[in-house]
Amino acid sequence: MTVSILLVDDHPLVRTGMASLIQSTPDLLVVGVAAGGEEAVERAVELRPDIVLMDLSMPGIDGVEATRRVLASCPGTRIVVLTSFHDQNRVALALEAGAIGYLLKDSDPRGLLSGIRSAAQGHTPLDPRVASALLPAARTRPGDSLSVRERQVLTLITKGLSNRQIGRELGITERTVKVHTGHVFRRLGVADRTSAAMWARDNLPQ
Repeated sequence: MTVSILLVDDHPLVRTGMASLIQSTPDLLVVGVAAGGEEAVERAVELRPDIVLMDLSMPGIDGVEATRRVLASCPGTRIVVLTSFHDQNRVALALEAGAIGYLLKDSDPRGLLSGIRSAAQGHTPLDPRVASALLPAARTRPGDSLSVRERQVLTLITKGLSNRQIGRELGITERTVKVHTGHVFRRLGVADRTSAAMWARDNLPQ
């Protein structure tokens, strides 16, 4: 049986290299590519691939949010995160969003192909470096590292306030709000206010 694959990465050279590697095997077939999260969702709905190889760090909708949206529309598709990141926060977010596996871009080519096949069979391929981040002793919730002020900013982001409005609400400058917002995004592993708000709604006490 041939496994159909959608490649999602915002770097053309990465997409080309990955497609060339995958197409060199008779049992794996790249049926489409996408350069960002929004396009990934559209292409997944259109193509209904067996596997989506999903990058995490992309402009606009990041890979975590794209994973959620793809699975909401295509529950039969299996998503394997393929990225250069291996910090535990991103691992946790990706897997909680529904990804079935997590591989790194610097993996051995044979290991990568093996991971794709494993995912197609319903298994959970995890790079050993990723698996170590999931150990109970090592894993922390992404929000645990937020300061009190960062949590306040995140709560107001969830309410739809702009940076200027948040500044007025907290009695700080708009520039300071931008700094806190950047810290929040990095700690949660998200790329935009929408993804941060969705994380907060799912993880913070209401």
